[in-house]
Amino acid sequence: MENYFGEKVPKLGFGLMRLPKLSSGEIDIAQTKQMVDLFLSAGMKYFDTAYVYDKGASEKAAKLALTDRYPRDSYLLATKMCAWAGPQDEASVKQQLFTSLERTGAGYFDYYLLHALQANNYHLYEKYHLWEFMEEQKAKGLIRHWGFSFHATPEILEELLNAHPEAEFVQLQLNYADWENEKVTARANYEVARKHGKSIVIMEPVKGGSLANPPQEVKDIFTAADDKASFASWAIRYAASLEGIITVLSGMSDLSQMQDNLSYMKQFTPLNAAEQDTIRRAQELISGVRAVPCTGCRYCTAGCPMQIAIPDIFDAKNQQLVWGQLDEGKRRYGEAVRQGGKASDCIACGQCERACPQQIDIIAQLKECTARFEGAGSGNA
Repeated sequence: MENYFGEKVPKLGFGLMRLPKLSSGEIDIAQTKQMVDLFLSAGMKYFDTAYVYDKGASEKAAKLALTDRYPRDSYLLATKMCAWAGPQDEASVKQQLFTSLERTGAGYFDYYLLHALQANNYHLYEKYHLWEFMEEQKAKGLIRHWGFSFHATPEILEELLNAHPEAEFVQLQLNYADWENEKVTARANYEVARKHGKSIVIMEPVKGGSLANPPQEVKDIFTAADDKASFASWAIRYAASLEGIITVLSGMSDLSQMQDNLSYMKQFTPLNAAEQDTIRRAQELISGVRAVPCTGCRYCTAGCPMQIAIPDIFDAKNQQLVWGQLDEGKRRYGEAVRQGGKASDCIACGQCERACPQQIDIIAQLKECTARFEGAGSGNA
């Protein structure tokens, strides 16, 4: 018997959002197959993708690397339905489930989610009767379990769970850096979900990879505590140590990341008291860092009329803000604008801010990047 829903699921999940890429920009299927093989051979089971990831290429890669090669009962596959991407009408949104089934060849989904509910879009899931649709498809056997991923306030989460107690789990952004973040409200959202008895899938435990390479002062804290542990391991083990967790998704982008994650998650042990104290000291330092909290999900770029590579521009800014690497920041900005728009090309339409799960003031940040990288003496005008 499980004490809570999903307790027996291995605590490392393979997020298929940031798969390895070839120089052509296509997913490296050969390396993805190696990663899948290693993941399953270590006893892991949970794979996570979405209808919108990489314009469908992620789900297609899941078919080539996973479902075509392994018995259906040997893994757990999750994907998501996005009401705010593509044609916004009820029939088109519901069709996403059947398109995902065709792309993946999975036959059914072990876990299916309403995707990225935020303050400006969660009403669409009511408008299109998608909560009822989940129950209908579960009764038909196309979905085994269903829930939703969430990027909004605890008040909205409370409202949704009161209205839809039938949702079996919630996917939340939880990591040690965001635990007390006033915009992400990680701790508060976690507490609301647990109050309602909901199990949790954790996303962004390494905050888009930034916690795998934190500021030097944070690195020093972790190295002093354990000079053999990777910085990413602290973030993932912190998330997996929380109560009521189904699994912790890591968007692994190459074989080395998979090998590192499995080295400590194959035989996962929760953080002990001394390790929790180390995390608390790291949290105190990170709370003073002025980095742009972008995780590189790229939801902001899909509808940008000026084709601005917003995450790449913010990465350039963070190189200067967090690590003090002025020349490297300039170089990355130059790379970011070579194929797309400059920060100054922003027309303030607001599309990006409506799509951003991190609630970043993108327009204001782009203005700062304009001054930083395109102003007099910047070398990038």
